[in-house]
Order: sequence, then C-alpha cells, then structure tokens
Amino acid sequence: MFEEEPGHPGLAHYIIHTYDVPVLAERALVAARRYSEIAPDAPHALHMPSHTFTRTGYWQESIDSNIAAAAAARREGQTAEELHSSDYEIYAYLQTGQDEAARRVLDSLPEIASRFDPQAVISGAGGPPVGYFALAAIPARYALERRDWKQAVQLPLQSTPFPYTDAMTWFARGLGAARLGQAPAANESAAALRQIRERLSKASESYWARQVEIQEVAVGAWAALAAGKKEEALGQMKSAAELEDATEKSAVTPGPLAPARELMGEMLLEMSEPAQALAQFEATLKKEPGRLRALYGAARAAQLSGSRETSQKYFRELLKVCSRADKPGRPEVLDAKRATSQD
Repeated sequence: MFEEEPGHPGLAHYIIHTYDVPVLAERALVAARRYSEIAPDAPHALHMPSHTFTRTGYWQESIDSNIAAAAAARREGQTAEELHSSDYEIYAYLQTGQDEAARRVLDSLPEIASRFDPQAVISGAGGPPVGYFALAAIPARYALERRDWKQAVQLPLQSTPFPYTDAMTWFARGLGAARLGQAPAANESAAALRQIRERLSKASESYWARQVEIQEVAVGAWAALAAGKKEEALGQMKSAAELEDATEKSAVTPGPLAPARELMGEMLLEMSEPAQALAQFEATLKKEPGRLRALYGAARAAQLSGSRETSQKYFRELLKVCSRADKPGRPEVLDAKRATSQD
C-alpha cells in the first residue's frame, strides 16, 4: 500500500511501529526517512523515524529527528510529546559520547516540566504516562550511561500515578549504590522495586510488572555482588537476562536504562571472566546495536581474552559511533583511541 500511496502518513507510521523490533527494524528505514517529509509540521511524525533509527543504531539521524520533533511539540503546546522526543534525543546523545549536549537536554527538564499539565486535554500522541516516563528516564539515563554512580544514588524519588515510571529512579539508585559497594542501600532499592511490581501485578499491569521485575532482579544481583556473594549475584543476573530476553521494549522508551545482558557482561568482567563477558556484550549488540557501553564492553572483554582482532573491531566501531563525541571525551573513547593507535 505504501508503494501505491507514498505520501500517506498513516502507512509510514504503522510500518515503523510494525517493524519496531531488532530483527526487522531495517525494513522500516524507507518509511522512516520519508515520514518527516510527508508531515513536516507534525511533532509525532517528526519523532517517529527515530524509533527505527534507534533500533538500527543511526544515532545522528535520531538526534536530528528528535530536535525537530521537540521544537514542533513546543510550538504546538504538546508538552508530553516534547518530553518523549527529549528522552529519545538524550539516549542517542549518550550513545555517541556527546555528553555536553546530553547535559543540555537534562538541564532543560525543569522548564519543560513546569509546562507539563497531566490533566490537560491536548492533541498529539503523547499522553500523561509518556511525560512522566521521560521525566524519570532522562536523569536516570544521564547518570547510568556515564557510570556516575554518585549521581545515580542521589536521584530524587518521585511518586506518580504510573508506578513503573517511579521504578526507573529506584533502579538507577540501586545500581549506583551497588557499584559504590553499598549493599544495604542497593537492597533497599530492590525491595522498593518489589513493592512496585506487586502493585502493578494487582492492577493487572502485567507488562510493566515484568519490566519492573527485571529491574528488581538485576539490582538484587548487583547488591549480592557488593556483599561478596558472587555465585548468587551471577545466578540472579542470569535470571534477569532471561526475563528480558522473553519480552520486548515498549514504544514509550528508546531502550532499557541498562540492558540486562550488558549488566551481566560487566559483572563477568568484574569476576575476571572476559570470554563469557564477551558473549553477553555481543548478545546485547544484536538487540541494541551501536550501544556505547556494550561496544566498549565487547572490545575490553575481547582484549582481556587475548582476541586482538575482535577487540580492534569493536574499538573501531565504537570510535565510528562516537565520531562526534566530546573532546577529550569519555574514558571509553580515549581507551579506544589508544588501542587502535597501536594497531
């Protein structure tokens, strides 16, 4: 139908949603690249191509889409849509090491939040849950992607009508605490996540209950590692990864705050098991292509395993993804430059 009606916005929209899964995402690229031209003034039409760009690791295209979408949403008074686009935008900035630009998105949140009225009836695709989700996700992403564990544990807690959005803050705080060796604080976060999961289950919100369960188990795993319980930690992390493998992300988010298999890879690196870690990072990249942390993890794991060729491949891919990264840049980018300069 799209071949017969290439200017039909609904067809482009539904094609993007239909292929919004890792193994099919590239099939939506034609529709994604055409959609913004079909409806150049519609905020959601400007944003939608970034669903495909995120799934395929076309980060700069995602950034460009969401800058335009957020500006259009602001003009139209669609604040939840503006927040939604900002979440996708900061996610892409963080994957490319453009942390200063990501910081500007984070710093814009208070002003946008001041205009966010969840009771307002507005046009556009972004309803109140979308706005609440972005308000929680953006600061959590900024802390976790940059491994700023101190910032993560200091994220302010919120209580909203949508508990799964509140869970993201507890998840980030829990991971941050565990990475700082604060097992009791991490366990407190895991307990809070369990309570949220139970509330969602009682409300028949089975999808979101499962997403929070993944977060709960992952935080519990890292809390166990912080307490020196290595076997328990690895077993729980494996459970979290298997739970995540059996589900798909919601369209409300560009991706998990921290993919479970990526977390498992990082745990295995800490346990001096680089070969096993490499397998976890490579599994992450199949589902989340172009993720900076997974690329770096794969490169480092291969390096520690003595697989120079594989390590160089992932370091070079990381540098390609981070071609617009801040300078001097993150430690991961500097490591990649050093490693490839010795090639």
